[in-house]
Amino acid sequence: MPPTPSTPPTRYATGGDLLVAVLRELGIDTVFGIVSVHNLPLVEAVDRELRFVPVRHEATAVNAADAYGRARGSLGCALTSTGTGAGNAAGSLIEALSAGTSVLHVTGQVETEFLGSGRGFIHETKDQLGMLGAVSKYAATVHSTDMAGRILREAARAALSDPGGPASVEWPVDLQYAAQTDTPDTAAPAPVPPQPARSELAAAGALLAAARRPLIWAGGGATRARAELAELLHATGAGLLTSNSGRGSVPEDHPQVVGNFATTPGARALLAHADLLLTIGTHFRSNETADYGLALPGAHIQVDIDADALGRVYPAPHALHGHAPDVLAALLPHARRADESWTRRVADVRDDVRATLHDNIGPQAAICDAIRAALPREAVVARDVTIPSSSWGNRLLDMYDPRDNVFPRGGGIGQGLGMGIGAALARPDAPTVVLAGDGGLAVHLGELLTLAQERPRLTLIVFNDGGYGVLRNMQDRHSERRSGVDLTTPDFELLAQACGLPYARIAAEEDARPVISHAVASDGPTLVEVDLARLGPMKNPFTPPVKIPGQ
Repeated sequence: MPPTPSTPPTRYATGGDLLVAVLRELGIDTVFGIVSVHNLPLVEAVDRELRFVPVRHEATAVNAADAYGRARGSLGCALTSTGTGAGNAAGSLIEALSAGTSVLHVTGQVETEFLGSGRGFIHETKDQLGMLGAVSKYAATVHSTDMAGRILREAARAALSDPGGPASVEWPVDLQYAAQTDTPDTAAPAPVPPQPARSELAAAGALLAAARRPLIWAGGGATRARAELAELLHATGAGLLTSNSGRGSVPEDHPQVVGNFATTPGARALLAHADLLLTIGTHFRSNETADYGLALPGAHIQVDIDADALGRVYPAPHALHGHAPDVLAALLPHARRADESWTRRVADVRDDVRATLHDNIGPQAAICDAIRAALPREAVVARDVTIPSSSWGNRLLDMYDPRDNVFPRGGGIGQGLGMGIGAALARPDAPTVVLAGDGGLAVHLGELLTLAQERPRLTLIVFNDGGYGVLRNMQDRHSERRSGVDLTTPDFELLAQACGLPYARIAAEEDARPVISHAVASDGPTLVEVDLARLGPMKNPFTPPVKIPGQ
């Protein structure tokens, strides 16, 4: 056979021009970052040819790129500077690594001549690549002008391959300014997903066929297998529990979707009586399993593309290492219908856990209801780590598509607004809502200026309780005094005015629907403050599912 003709190299005037070409290949039209002397050629080219969003902190650049990718079901891109700038991005890279979300993080580096010299060159840091490697799925350095394109594409493939994660590329600034030679690696093979052995599938299939009271638990990995999961749910009549990451894999108004309520009494009773549990791509996080104290059925089929996850938290007698869509498709022929009484019981539990939570959150139920009433069926709700998010935003506020379900899966506070900005710019034709607390918002308060500058269709709902309410409730319950939880907060109306943002306030249940519907219907950003002191408390103060030794 004659040799396959190679793709002729393409030449670009600068690294920035090459970066733009690769981003276009990847379908990325918006990049988030902060300009610096060590990434100027990249920022200038992106700003000229695509959309560059100048956020106010490198952590937000990664959060916004992360949520841009989540909201599109694809890849986002962040640009940061070297040294302190790359270090500032590390926390948000940890979030993307924890969540398994796809981010291409391109950071500058000092000139090649001084790289690794330890001279203290401006913005230099010791072993930046090692730092990036610790918080990224993939990390590499561009060492020459003929390798940048290959490294960028390799990084993107790593970020997008399951399980996903952030990929970081450091690029010395002298090489960014230089002309580039790019030869696309068109022959790069697509990764072949693992497949369970036929005997393993047969044994799992027999267990599924015999089950009369099956439950399914969908984690983040199930979002890749939405069609197959819906088919399996229909074929079996099983109940569906989800982790927070698996929400929306099947629309949450489906009568068999119990949802993210696994630790409630009703769901625990289902788990106790189920004769089979099929789990798909879930990590069984501590906060979703009562610190691993949640009892699961002994008959357990676990599906995961990450071999290390199989049996790591709970015993998995039937561990299937493979890609969720392929494995579920292989199990479908074995599906048999559950007892009708079991499917009815699932629906009853679904209704009961929602009604109980709706009652327990007191006046905040009016806000939850108003958000869902104001939003179209497909719209992003980005949640920071705050009491409303943790208590009802992560459970009661129905999700119909996993791309709408944006939140910090690693649990870090202060990331919600940046994520909301990224999601809103990823999907400009639909409104976005962000739920944040006053404490979390203060972590990156400067991003209000990004919001004012970019003007996305974003409603920022700030729940103001004057501090860190989650930890305050913990201390009130377990301690005789408060420490570090009561904070000075701004006058949000004056703050919004200073930033040029429309402002509204909710101080009573009857305010919720008109205020939120008006804000969501606008074609730009609005800051909505919820005065929790005036609104009134929940029936049961929310405390996180964290154990305190000795108590």
